[in-house]
Amino acid sequence: MNVRIRGIYTTALTHRFLDADHAVVDASAPIRDRFDASFETEPYDVRVETTRDRQGVEATGDPEAVATAVDHLDATRDTFAWPATAPRDAVFDARVTETLGRGAVCDLGDAEGFLPFDAAADHVSVGDHRRVRVAEPVAPWVDRRPVLDTDLRVRAGPATLVHGESGVTVDTRDEAAGRELAGMTELLGIDPPAGWGLRWDEAATDADMGRLEAALSQAAERAEALPLDEAVEPVRRLAAPGATTWVWFGREARFELDADRRAVTTTMTGHHRVKAASADASRAVDLVEALSDDDAVPAAADAFPFEAVTDTFGPVVGDDVRLEHGKPDGRLIVLGRAEVTDRDPDGTLTLRREMTAGGTYDALGVDREAGDVATTKVREGRWWYPTVYRGADGERKGTYVNVCTPVECFPDAVRYIDLHVDVVKGPDGAVRRVDDDELDAAVEAGLVSAAAAEKARSVASGLVEAI
Repeated sequence: MNVRIRGIYTTALTHRFLDADHAVVDASAPIRDRFDASFETEPYDVRVETTRDRQGVEATGDPEAVATAVDHLDATRDTFAWPATAPRDAVFDARVTETLGRGAVCDLGDAEGFLPFDAAADHVSVGDHRRVRVAEPVAPWVDRRPVLDTDLRVRAGPATLVHGESGVTVDTRDEAAGRELAGMTELLGIDPPAGWGLRWDEAATDADMGRLEAALSQAAERAEALPLDEAVEPVRRLAAPGATTWVWFGREARFELDADRRAVTTTMTGHHRVKAASADASRAVDLVEALSDDDAVPAAADAFPFEAVTDTFGPVVGDDVRLEHGKPDGRLIVLGRAEVTDRDPDGTLTLRREMTAGGTYDALGVDREAGDVATTKVREGRWWYPTVYRGADGERKGTYVNVCTPVECFPDAVRYIDLHVDVVKGPDGAVRRVDDDELDAAVEAGLVSAAAAEKARSVASGLVEAI
């Protein structure tokens, strides 16, 4: 299997795939420098790219290759993977259900997508039927719809066929290399299907004739398989030449990936944890490691420098953070914003939220009233956190202890994935364990691993005894 990798996890994942005897292709310059291996420029079966928020990766490509890649990305019990219902380059016959300021919401069947107005050749109205392509899939934990386009494309490694175009173009700044590649294309003996134009990407300028032929042949097969002569009949998925799976890394996973990277090059403790926090933090890690030798960088045995990291990038006392409550099915629920009122060197943050009136507190059966205050204590790396609810008079209304993947305290958010089972202590002091059935169902559905579920049940049992 050929894998192309980009983003903050590239060195660690390259190490993993090479160890599993897969080929990493189209490697970046730093990767070529770090590894004692040959990296070819040839078509890839799957590409693995870090998500914009640095929380995980997108794996897109041949469905079987994606499944194999995800097995190697499964780093620890707090790694989660979710197949996309609208994978990259999938083609749908869609129905427009709503128009917004800059585009339209489209019903794709099992998902929705967003079609920008400037991606359509004519006016878009509610009720329209459109044939669309998924131009930019979106991770399930991101509060956005996949971005759609009306131009139909199929990809195979460095070859992209675009419906409605003609001729050959090369996406490169090296004009001489581009002209040479365009001329070589005529010698491949494969013509794009009628009505399709060919675009080569930068990597194609370094590929040999055999690899170019393989990529163009595969792209042509995929283009010819699209039933474009059929009438638009929403709502349906017309074709999905590839698959997309989203992989989210938890705190344990990031530290395990540190170990993979450390086998190759200088890597500080918490390398991926810090890089996942923000772009500024990511650049700071690069600088520290570039200016240090192995003896000057905190090693695996050293504690994660929580205080130094949060002093530099946050959160600190007075900051506001989001409570980002991930669910095992990939959804993200923001419980609200909280003020950091205290921070301990051990990695504990005290968070304060003023509650709005309405409803009751989950599992406590106590009314939520105006003036209530929620005080939450989260500790970096702990598999649980408590929230105490008090009324305006200071009287305790109850305590809710959430069991979750190890907490991460990023500059603007506290992040984890909820593991369903929780422990509550009511105003009368009675302690109860709740939602074991939801955890069991999540394990049966394949959303939570057996190892994560075992840990969650163990933590819940300990909390019942402790509080």
